[in-house]
Amino acid sequence: MSSLLTTPTPAQQPKPSAIRQLGQRLSHRLDALPTAAAVVIFVGMLVYGEIAYGQIFQANTLSNLLINNSHLILLAVGLTFVIVTGGIDLSVGAVVACSSVAGVILINAGWNPWIAMVTMVLIGSAFGAISGILIQYFDVQPFIATLAMMFLGRGLASIMSTTPERLENEGALSLLSTKIKIIDGPKVNDFTVTPSVFIAIIVVLIAFVILHRTRTGRTVYAIGGSEQSALLMGLPVARTKIWVYVISGTLAGLAAVLYTARLGSAQNITGIGWELDAIAAVVIGGTLLTGGAGFVLGSVVGALVLGLMNVLITRDGGIPPEATTIITGGILLIFVLLQRAVLAWQRE
Repeated sequence: MSSLLTTPTPAQQPKPSAIRQLGQRLSHRLDALPTAAAVVIFVGMLVYGEIAYGQIFQANTLSNLLINNSHLILLAVGLTFVIVTGGIDLSVGAVVACSSVAGVILINAGWNPWIAMVTMVLIGSAFGAISGILIQYFDVQPFIATLAMMFLGRGLASIMSTTPERLENEGALSLLSTKIKIIDGPKVNDFTVTPSVFIAIIVVLIAFVILHRTRTGRTVYAIGGSEQSALLMGLPVARTKIWVYVISGTLAGLAAVLYTARLGSAQNITGIGWELDAIAAVVIGGTLLTGGAGFVLGSVVGALVLGLMNVLITRDGGIPPEATTIITGGILLIFVLLQRAVLAWQRE
């Protein structure tokens, strides 16, 4: 009887404070904190650029940001799948070079441009499949397997050509870089896009659905959380691990198509360091390097942060281009530390 008298009923129990309620809600969405931080940084960079240099909130600036970074967005989306599983892919930059040089040579040799473009994408798929097989069935560490593919891709590109290869007749490939005016602004302040931007948007939407709305996506997250647990649950771990590298390689091949269409040429040194830029974009976008958490749209934001950073450095004029890597490293370090803080908070 006494216990009944002393135990408060649900109506009598004190309600948690507003701050405590907010803390409880945030604790359930800690994984999204780095992504939210990336969005805040992107908006802050836009505001700073407008105040410091002006003409940032212009249609042509934003459209050029999308056009010039469509290939990086594709690389970042592909690497999101890989990193969510706890893996890494260092070959994407070399795959872009190999696919790009091969595609230009094939088109100049008289191949149908559409067949050549499909071949470029399939070259990327082949690299991804080999990486996945090495990792899954030969128990090679992802770092070593994709590093080997990086050297292979770069070597093949150098064997095919050591000098820039320019398209003799761009033809169908040039259609991907044709600007389409969406908003007719004053003077040259038009909002224009290219088919490459539409392709990047479609890929992002498809990747979002696959990773966040399908059984395959749930398996990807489960592998990153604990591969052993995923096996015990009967999930198709082997098949999924191979597929994530195929996806990464395929999108690298597609990125080669978009980049080659924009430049109208290819060379064996294309894509040097792009794998690091893509990894940085994925991490800035909130994907944990340890795997198990990440967002496709976050990686897109991360790619745009890096692209906007290059725009601001160019507008400043006083910052040497070499400082871009230093600034990128600083931003990446901040987000890695933020990820560590989120993981520590989750454990508590």
